Amino acid sequence: MDALFSPEASLASLLAATFLAATIVPLSSEAALFAVLRLHEQLFWPALGVATLGNTLGGFTSYLIGRFIGARKPIAHLERVRRAGAPVLMLAWLPFAGDAICVAAGWLKLNWAQVVAYQAAGRFARYYLVAQGALL
Repeated sequence: MDALFSPEASLASLLAATFLAATIVPLSSEAALFAVLRLHEQLFWPALGVATLGNTLGGFTSYLIGRFIGARKPIAHLERVRRAGAPVLMLAWLPFAGDAICVAAGWLKLNWAQVVAYQAAGRFARYYLVAQGALL
């Protein structure tokens, strides 16, 4: 039973949850991070890194869908994303709208490195605030 709650298992579960939460799967990545930090306070920085990585990779998956598969109909946020450019990806963590922003960025073929960097920065900032709350 202890293996289920080990630091390694907690981080692996966190990676899976944060990745899936950044796709269309309705999961709360914040709750997963919160739970891991309540169990393992010493994992503050590793958990923050794993959550950011998993969620960024999930968002990048949506970007790739937009880039390589595309959409037959115009994407609602397409013009807004075009005007804002890659920095709008700092909002990719937003529920529902974040998925559309990532797909739109792919559809527009925005620079993938900038997309990843801005997504990671926004997601890290959000998770940092959640992590701080978990330790109160």
